[in-house]
Amino acid sequence: MRVVLGVGGGIAAYKAVLLLRLLREAGHAVRVVPTRTALQFVGRPTWEALSGEPVTSDLFEDVDQVAHVRVGREAELVVVAPATADLLARAAAGRADDLLTATLLVARCPVLMAPAMHTEMWEHPATVANVATLRARGVHVLDPDAGRLTGADTGPGRLPEPEAIAAAALALVAGPRHDLAGRHVVVSAGGTREPLDPVRFLGNRSSGRQGVALAAAARDRGARVTLVGAHLDVPAPAGVEHVAVGTAEELGTAVRAAAADADVVVMAAAVADFRPAEAVASKIKKGAGDDAPVVGLVRTPDVLAGLVADPPRAGQLVVGFAAETGDATGSVLDHGRAKARRKGAALLVLNEVGAGRGFGTSDNTVTLLDRTGEVVAGASGSKREVADAVLDAVVARLGPDGGVGAPH
Repeated sequence: MRVVLGVGGGIAAYKAVLLLRLLREAGHAVRVVPTRTALQFVGRPTWEALSGEPVTSDLFEDVDQVAHVRVGREAELVVVAPATADLLARAAAGRADDLLTATLLVARCPVLMAPAMHTEMWEHPATVANVATLRARGVHVLDPDAGRLTGADTGPGRLPEPEAIAAAALALVAGPRHDLAGRHVVVSAGGTREPLDPVRFLGNRSSGRQGVALAAAARDRGARVTLVGAHLDVPAPAGVEHVAVGTAEELGTAVRAAAADADVVVMAAAVADFRPAEAVASKIKKGAGDDAPVVGLVRTPDVLAGLVADPPRAGQLVVGFAAETGDATGSVLDHGRAKARRKGAALLVLNEVGAGRGFGTSDNTVTLLDRTGEVVAGASGSKREVADAVLDAVVARLGPDGGVGAPH
């Protein structure tokens, strides 16, 4: 396949070198088209050595080959990473003042843009409008990751990892899977927070990335998607209904309401098992010499078990997630198997968390268990790749009438 890799002029351009290598190792021919400022971050010799093709940003090179038209016409996929705020603005305005923007105007193949910029620039109304314009024209614009930016800054605006960009881009040309067309999929994501006082809460480390990836993957496979999100670190995907919640009780109510006509419910959220027995209306003060307060805990409703025992719709397929660690009483798999049997969901997605695994990372490793605790599949890779593996297992269990059928 003929791929054009556009590179914008941002510090994240160094990650595009890794993206180029991934695309080449996957067997694709890649023509790198950087902006003039991108070449100040990564030079032409690097791009030419790794791509094996000539590199230019100038409209006035290769004039006899009509490069400003030919490059876009020959492309079967265009990936732009990083897409800076300036590049998004020029693309949205239909500018053609360098080879990359001219290529974007000519190309009739799938186009994916992966933004990277400081948080203030990503959230500025001008950038928001430019992204909306490009998406309305059919350009696939990824949401940036949240994390460390240039210097000490952190927040939304970080370029997604090259593996995630490559997977999203290649999925655009792999042939659309519409195996969830006509289905309604409800996904919960993120971590609930149970208030202790107006400034403190009992919570967890979930970022919501895996649930958001599941929502995006279900959308891309043709489903109507409702995302019930609790304190997400990443934006909800475009094209899905997003219901924001805070506590376990709010999440349970929202999921049950959304699931009234759903074919599939995927409980990827990290729902608090306990909440403070009492939430006080004013901040708990730390007086001199006072003993620390004792916080009593009570159990929260088990949302997943409740959906299985009393589904909002007959024949609904319910998928649970279990974030586990091993301990003296058993391994991660031991605890996962016990939970699968206890919860009774059609599938339980088990992942080990802690020490840089699971929560807050760009990749994941999971084991899928059936309701008896038997291992039915495993998946590892980017959270989008894991999401598609989970949905593969879901589709295999959906009956033709929307209910749960036998795996096939």
